[in-house]
Amino acid sequence: MNRRELIKTISVLTGAALVGGELFLAGCRERNEPIFGEHDIAFFDEVAETILPRTNTPGAKDAEVGKFIALYASDCYNKMQQQTLKQGITQLNDASLKEFKATFVKLSAEQKNVLLTNVDKDAKDHSRNNTTSPHYFTLIKQLTLLGFFTSKPGATEVLRYLPLPGGYQGCIDYNGETAWS
Repeated sequence: MNRRELIKTISVLTGAALVGGELFLAGCRERNEPIFGEHDIAFFDEVAETILPRTNTPGAKDAEVGKFIALYASDCYNKMQQQTLKQGITQLNDASLKEFKATFVKLSAEQKNVLLTNVDKDAKDHSRNNTTSPHYFTLIKQLTLLGFFTSKPGATEVLRYLPLPGGYQGCIDYNGETAWS
């Protein structure tokens, strides 16, 4: 007997009417079509890696930030923010083609850095002049930082990490060291 049949049987035997039972029993059967595809995830990975490159610590690609951006935006952002991100991919590639005659993914690290620096200036101007809608690059930067520092590599290899439970030390002098995760 599966879970659905068991719950129906229990509700019939106890005489309980299960209001909205079919919806409860169906669970999350419906799945929306993914908003961002594999090419979009690869694009987000490249942008995120330009923002947080691999050095002697892991980079954004090591933390799979592209997947995080796609998932978080699909599940938590409203339609306007999702469209802003989707259009941002096109706008960034258009800017890349205009300035360097190649798509963003095919640029060198230096060219990517130059392009994103210019786009970041535009995003700051946009945020000063427009309070209703965020700039796509602002969203990408925010999601990159959130995705990286909440990932295992970001939290354990970049931030200072102390697995808990551990001993409590109430009074410790702060001497300017990096933040704890």
